[in-house]
Amino acid sequence: MKFKTYAFTGFLLIAFASVATFAQDKVQERYTGTIISYGTGISSRTTTGAFTLDLKGRTSDEQAARFLAVLAEGGQDTLQKELNDEDLGSFIVGGQLGRKINAVRVSEVDGKTRIFVVFERWIQFAEVRGGYRSIDYPFGIIELFIDPKTGRGEGTFIAAAKVRWKRDSKDGEYHVEIENFATFPARLMGVRKSN
Repeated sequence: MKFKTYAFTGFLLIAFASVATFAQDKVQERYTGTIISYGTGISSRTTTGAFTLDLKGRTSDEQAARFLAVLAEGGQDTLQKELNDEDLGSFIVGGQLGRKINAVRVSEVDGKTRIFVVFERWIQFAEVRGGYRSIDYPFGIIELFIDPKTGRGEGTFIAAAKVRWKRDSKDGEYHVEIENFATFPARLMGVRKSN
């Protein structure tokens, strides 16, 4: 099975360390929509389902800087332990048990509200028992772009991601690299802010 790497140069860095963020007040927001997942490997079938993203807080600039430092010094396992205490909402797909949101960054990009979410993904018992490579991809990552006037938008969802602090061979600078376990990230379509 081939694995494709999606390296978003500075993607997580911008998401975690963005200056143009909303205040970390307690918020209650719900986003709903359809998730379109593209098959890979043995099952190449495309599936769809409904999702609900409930947000009740934000990751502050100070926390974001701390998380980046943890990733740079200790790697993704240490970052995952650090994030586990954070509870900023939940993400539910279909009838699955919801996952606790660990990090949320919100910024303005080209007149749209960009919402970047990180959480510990769903891991199946068979993955752990079989010691499959997928367990090296412990994060779920969501990126939404919402029109603030209509409350509607779209985005992407990486169901199994690995996160690294890596030096770019072109510019020599360190960046956050996100590697997706599957072939393509899922699409989040018809997203609507409902409150």
